[in-house]
Amino acid sequence: MVADGVCRGGFSARPSLFASSSPAQPPAPPTETASTSVTDTVDGSHHLKVSGYSLLKGMGIGKYTTSDTFSVGGYDWAIYFYPDGKSTEDAATYVSLFIALASEGADVRALFELTLLDQSGRERHKVHSHFGRRLESGPYTLKYRGSMWGYKRFFKRTALETSDYLKDDCLLVNCTVGVVRSHTEAPRTYNIPVPPSDIAHHFGRLLETGEGADVSFEVDGEIFSAHKLVLAARSPVFMAQLFGPMKDRNMHCIKVEDMEAPVFKALLYYIYWDTVPDMEELAGLNTKYASTLVAQHLLAAADRYALDRLKLQCEVKLCEDVAINTVATTLALAEQHHCFQLKSVCLKFVALPANLRGSMTCYSTAKVLSRLMNSAAVMQTEGFDYLKLSCPSVLSELLEYVARIQENSVISSVYADDALDGSDTNGRRVKPRI
Repeated sequence: MVADGVCRGGFSARPSLFASSSPAQPPAPPTETASTSVTDTVDGSHHLKVSGYSLLKGMGIGKYTTSDTFSVGGYDWAIYFYPDGKSTEDAATYVSLFIALASEGADVRALFELTLLDQSGRERHKVHSHFGRRLESGPYTLKYRGSMWGYKRFFKRTALETSDYLKDDCLLVNCTVGVVRSHTEAPRTYNIPVPPSDIAHHFGRLLETGEGADVSFEVDGEIFSAHKLVLAARSPVFMAQLFGPMKDRNMHCIKVEDMEAPVFKALLYYIYWDTVPDMEELAGLNTKYASTLVAQHLLAAADRYALDRLKLQCEVKLCEDVAINTVATTLALAEQHHCFQLKSVCLKFVALPANLRGSMTCYSTAKVLSRLMNSAAVMQTEGFDYLKLSCPSVLSELLEYVARIQENSVISSVYADDALDGSDTNGRRVKPRI
């Protein structure tokens, strides 16, 4: 009986090694995936008008004038035009034309096209293109800032000056750059659309409804309700005023001096909506002059509350709308609030011949001052009187700037990097193609 009991217990506790089991599963098929390596170009074009060609002649072999810089594919570029040619061996027989990398970059691969436009209307343009020769030589590699691609013998000067490419002493050049980029694409197993952020809408609604407002401002007799946390998050000045050790004790209603109510309203609108309100609507007048005045006041308010992005946006607006009747006050504003780009635009605008209205053949600052007071259109505005009183140092700078402009009747834009060698960085000799 004991042996029988042990035997039964043994079989129940220890299954036999030879007991039957489920049949083995076949191996799963190998996982297959795929991806695609895509190489293409990011293309962009720039149009350059070379005005006053006859005045550029004789400036010297290797001397050039340039386009403004422009961006394509994440890099800056510039067009270089040599009216007397780039190479001394050609003895000013040809004009030269190049495209140069104008920003930092290493081994930037790109395709180029330089076109001299036919101004007769027959569209017989002179085209030097690298795009159509991709399989022949591949893209060019520019190894450093200042590397160039182009043509020392772009066009023979004598032929150019009697051709339809030169009209009214102007040449028109079009440059196309195609920066080579590579990336890998893989199929997505999902496609879930995500709407754009609407956080500004939610904050804007808070301003409109006033719900939860915990601070008020009195500006020029008007009361504005707001939210301390929103203001502090957007402006370090409001942060210090509302939560700092020297915070305003009268949180019920803070009085704002030296600001008009519409300007403070625009400031709050920007803080909550993160966008600049319509200037003409704020001014109540559909005129450029009115919107310029609003932009001037809003720039001062943005600087006061350290809203740097708003300040820059006001600078852009004022640069676009610079005019004879507002440039003096804008120049004073730029000096007071350290807007150096806006200041530069104003100085250049005042120095335009059309705005000086007079022959400025005298070069000394004293003589320029006398002539300016009697002839310059800008100096006849009320804003110029304000400029003299508020920023006398800027007035002196303005006079020196105008005098310097008059001394240089032909100005050649000089690029900061003098490492340009005028040759293809791949060592290939470039042949013109029409």
